[in-house]
Amino acid sequence: MPTERERWNTLMQAHHYRGFRTMAGRRTLRYVATLGDRWVALLGWQATAYQCQAREQWIGWSWVLRRQRLHLIANNARFLILPGESFPNLAFRILSLNLRRLFADWQSVYGHPIVLAESFVESPRFTGACYRAARVRQLISQLIDIANSDFKTLHYNSVSC
Repeated sequence: MPTERERWNTLMQAHHYRGFRTMAGRRTLRYVATLGDRWVALLGWQATAYQCQAREQWIGWSWVLRRQRLHLIANNARFLILPGESFPNLAFRILSLNLRRLFADWQSVYGHPIVLAESFVESPRFTGACYRAARVRQLISQLIDIANSDFKTLHYNSVSC
């Protein structure tokens, strides 16, 4: 009988369009969205890439601020609705619920908060509609109040970083 992690890895490898080998970095969180006992979706979060020009321009951090704050960003490395699962607004519902947990879970597991969640959307394959529908910017601004900061929720239209 495989462990939950092994099952998550196997399903992600088998069904995600980019496949799966491993999460990058030492800081990762895996989630399973369930309906009853049935797994309906998988999400994977990891530490963000050290450099990404689009993100740096969008946030507007200086090189020094980026070095100081980069550990406060989590990257949505994988999001998979499992085959055969189709409900109205399923992706939006899962992402919304996951984001509500992510900040507290990251603090609990790694001992520091995240103040920004980013995702790269490969267009034209995907539109990113579930991220917009989940009102990601609005949710995070409600959850986080950091003094003297200008943190934003990121949504990119490419995977060029």
